[in-house]
Parts: sequence; C-alpha cells; structure tokens
Amino acid sequence: MAESQLQMFGGDWTERKLDVLSKYLRAYTTALKKTPFNKLYIDAFAGTGYREVETQVPEGDLYFPELAATEPVQFRDGSARIALKSSPAFDRYIFIEKSSRRDELEKLRLQFPDKSISIVGGDANTRLTEVCSQIDWKGNRAVLFLDPFGMQVEWKTIEVIAKTRAIDLWYLFPSGIGVNRLLAPSPEAIPPGWAARLDKVLGSSEWLSIFYKDTTTHGVFDTVESKERIGGTKAIADYFRERLAALFPGVAKNPGQLKNSNGTVLYHLYFAAANERGAPIALDIAEHLLKGL
Repeated sequence: MAESQLQMFGGDWTERKLDVLSKYLRAYTTALKKTPFNKLYIDAFAGTGYREVETQVPEGDLYFPELAATEPVQFRDGSARIALKSSPAFDRYIFIEKSSRRDELEKLRLQFPDKSISIVGGDANTRLTEVCSQIDWKGNRAVLFLDPFGMQVEWKTIEVIAKTRAIDLWYLFPSGIGVNRLLAPSPEAIPPGWAARLDKVLGSSEWLSIFYKDTTTHGVFDTVESKERIGGTKAIADYFRERLAALFPGVAKNPGQLKNSNGTVLYHLYFAAANERGAPIALDIAEHLLKGL
C-alpha cells in the first residue's frame, strides 16, 4: 500500500506483508546475482518511502474508515525504502506515485545516491503499461509490488504485466475490503459505478454468474424470479486466483490472508510469476513465505 505521511492502515498485517516482500526481494536478487539480467524493482503505489504506524487516516481517503487508527505516529520504512535497502541490490528502481507524495520520493535520490532511481508520476495503470512496453524484457527481469489503496488496479494492467514474461508480481488484492463490500445481496442493489469498477478490477462481468444464483420465490398469487449472492471472501479469492492462473505460468496456490484485529479478511496477497522458466523456483520461495504470513 502506498505509505505516506498522512495515511496509514495500521495493524500487524502491514508488518507481515512487508516482511514477506523484504524476504522475497533478498531471495530474488540472490538467485539472479550471477545471471546476465538487469534486475528491476517496480513499485506502482510507492507513497513517500516511509509509512506511519497507528496514525489517523483523513476522512474521505478510505472506502472504509473503520480501518483507521488513532495511536501515536511512528515512522517506519515503506516498501520503497525496504527495496532500496535490500541486498543484493537491484540494478534499477522504478517508483510510480500519482499524488504530491512524489516530492518525498525525490528525497530518496539523496539518501541513496548509489542507486538508479526513476520516479514516475501519474496513474498507475497508465504508467505500468508504458513501463512494460518500453523495457526490453529479453535482458531484464523485475519484481513488481502492487499495493493499492483500494480497487485502482485494472485487469487490463494485469494482462500487460503477464505478457512481459519477465515480471514476478506481488499483488495485495482488496478481496474483503473492496470486492466483497461491493457485491451487494443482489445484482439490482449494486450501483452502476460499483458494477463498472468490479468489471475493471476482475476483467469482465462474469462475476455476475459466479457470485449470484437464480432463485425462485413462490407467493400466494405469483412466482418471483431473482438472483441472490453466494460465496464470501474465500470464493472471491479462489476466483481471482483462477483468473491469474489463466495469464501467468506460475501462481501461488494459497494466497496469504491479511486480517484485521477482529479476524475479518481485508486482503489476499497473491504471487504470480510471468516467466515460465523461472516460475518453479519463484513459486517455491513465494509459497514458503506465504505459509508463514
């Protein structure tokens, strides 16, 4: 998740997801250390490089404000700084950030003068598509961290990433905090804007037939045909994994579950490897890390 000086989703799950990322980055660059490939780290929601722990989220920045915390602020490394500190190092770092937090990211150049850092502004979907099309993937390999605030990542972007056949993807997917909330008890209860967002995130309107079933209610004078919701967060997670598996040569079997203090699943952390040759080793490492999440 893009960590900023103004926003933070507190909780132990934040620590655990970043711990998984940190360990994978070390394993990844170690495995590729003696290969001829240039190694890239891409962060599509890079924030400031720092994250605030236990601080209040400004009203209106979240879909679900109950996730906000109100404890004293502690500054810790966010995903961007974790990647920059990882050893062995990557050859290049690409940080994408839409907001004014790019000013904070620029300071990373001074703090890490020995690193090749590119900071890109704009919409993550647009910029990722450009990055994927501009790089010669025959000589490059990358780890991409997708950690959005909500449901910003579009399925067409995931398709572009998979087509590189060179990127290892970590994606914090808003299964509970996003998709599950938007899937109302019946399709008729879903506002058009929500339905459009689900289409973009999941890649089609197939979700209507996956998460809703036809029902028949017999009344005294008539019979009513309707649809009702089926399946919860696990069904969403399983469906999205199937979608990823249709694109990527390797997808971790069991995505990590990230829950709040009440045990409610907020996100699933997915791993997908786009390179067919490297997928088996990448999956072994990722699935080992996900088991401990």
